[in-house]
Amino acid sequence: MKIQNILVVCVGNICRSPMAEYLLKHEYPDLHIESAGISGLIGHSADDKADLCMQKLGIDMSPHKARKLNGDLIKKADLILVMSSNQQKHLEQTWPFSKGKTYRLGHWQGRNVSDPYRHDQAVFDETCLLIQHCVADWKKHI
Repeated sequence: MKIQNILVVCVGNICRSPMAEYLLKHEYPDLHIESAGISGLIGHSADDKADLCMQKLGIDMSPHKARKLNGDLIKKADLILVMSSNQQKHLEQTWPFSKGKTYRLGHWQGRNVSDPYRHDQAVFDETCLLIQHCVADWKKHI
């Protein structure tokens, strides 16, 4: 199946998933890529520290507004990238039709991407670097 729609999911949709979303958009400008949070902080901008990480890469995340995950977003997605095995289990239990198209962003490294929320900039920088590596790992599969 050709992947056209990618959904990136984390908890609040202000740190990890927007960084991954905008990195993917930068890498795949022709695909439809969006993000949401399991407990999305609806309407919030990306975290300032996440925004700074992306600014250093020359990527503007200012249009981002957090939103809550729902079944319609999951139905529309060809590929769903989550940050942890627990999030994958949650999605597959809540929306059984997400099985088979939901993977961890760090799937190819067998890793979860830890939440940097409320940590210092150095933790955000490390998280951003990990997300960049994980996005690069998906290149031969998208």
